[in-house]
Amino acid sequence: MTTTTGKAPRDVGGSTWLKNYYFARAAFSIVWVGAAFGLADGKMAVIAALLLIYPAWDAIANLVDAQRNGGLRRNPTQTFNTAVSLVTTVAVAVALSQGMNAVLGVFGVWAALSGLLQFATGVRRWKGYGAQWPMILSGIQSTGAGVMFLIESNAPEVPHITAIAPYAAFGAFYFLISALWLTISDARRRNR
Repeated sequence: MTTTTGKAPRDVGGSTWLKNYYFARAAFSIVWVGAAFGLADGKMAVIAALLLIYPAWDAIANLVDAQRNGGLRRNPTQTFNTAVSLVTTVAVAVALSQGMNAVLGVFGVWAALSGLLQFATGVRRWKGYGAQWPMILSGIQSTGAGVMFLIESNAPEVPHITAIAPYAAFGAFYFLISALWLTISDARRRNR
């Protein structure tokens, strides 16, 4: 999500970019979920790569989104989310040497923080693009999932990458709903 400040214009170009951005985020998450389930019994190096790619992609996506929508200064929640995702990527790399419980704990902190930032971004973006309720709900759900990951990371059972995959699947769902919602809104606006 891009954070826009003030009263951003509701231009078709910006809306088109946002739709494409949401579709790209959904597609990435769908592919990642498929890989997580499909390669779950594979080598740890492959699982580690998937666990590192997910927050790294989020950092890149947030950075590009912020830059596309006025820059990092105008989009503080996106800027902070970029930093949080970069730190998470490094923290996952460190946690991998400690075990999957530690990795799940890192994902928990990340999901909770990025969920709060996504919520704030959705609220701010509503002013410029409207109908950001899927992103707001996604932020709330992400925060809740983060808390659950933190609780589960302290359990004696060793979690697997498939514990994180449903979280990514819900993210894909919300990005897809947002993209479709903007597509329908744009079509209605053109038909007026």
